[in-house]
Amino acid sequence: MKKNSKRHRELLKNIKNFKSADLKEILELIKKNSTTKFDESIDVSLRIGLKQSKGGDFNLRTVTQLPAGTGKKLKIAVLCEPDKNEEAKKSGADIVGSEDLIEKIASGILDFDKLICTPGMMGKIGKHGKVLGPKGLMPNPKLGTVSTNIKKSVADIKSGLVEIKHDKDGNIGTSIGRKSFSTDNLINNLKHLVDFVKKEKPDAIKGEFIRSIYVTSSMGASLKVSNKSI
Repeated sequence: MKKNSKRHRELLKNIKNFKSADLKEILELIKKNSTTKFDESIDVSLRIGLKQSKGGDFNLRTVTQLPAGTGKKLKIAVLCEPDKNEEAKKSGADIVGSEDLIEKIASGILDFDKLICTPGMMGKIGKHGKVLGPKGLMPNPKLGTVSTNIKKSVADIKSGLVEIKHDKDGNIGTSIGRKSFSTDNLINNLKHLVDFVKKEKPDAIKGEFIRSIYVTSSMGASLKVSNKSI
């Protein structure tokens, strides 16, 4: 049986007797427990209800813009027509291409975090969905990654556009910032995220939509947050 490291055991001691329901105190303890040398991600895990009263499970997949961003630097590729390559480069894309980029993708070279595609190139990239899909890189209009406005799409993703998607058990995991963020910025991002998810609740789901909320840092211990505190 794998044992927790000394550092992790210390983190568990710090939260063992923590009883506060105050959101600011919770986030400040999470930041205090981020004891690694790098700027840890502050992550949120929500559990939502999926069962609709009229039968069938609810599926949620969308995006939202966090007020203070995520602090994560993403490498963005843009697949577009050759005459739009210069526009894409000026928009701040890290990788820009047309047929040459498709050839790289076909060969398994996926050295980017997000792929933006113009509508005119979707027909050419569609057959590579088996490569891109499992890695969450397939462009999708609902996620803002299929667009005629390349500049806006690149800017949105770089400034904190996050994907909201649940797994089969109704868990949603995403980042709301970094350890270096101010507590107020983390609070604003968390409240925005929770409010956004609540508004996605369909009428066919009865009762509390968000069942639980936990916050942690990427190498820390998690703390439960009460719905009433947000």
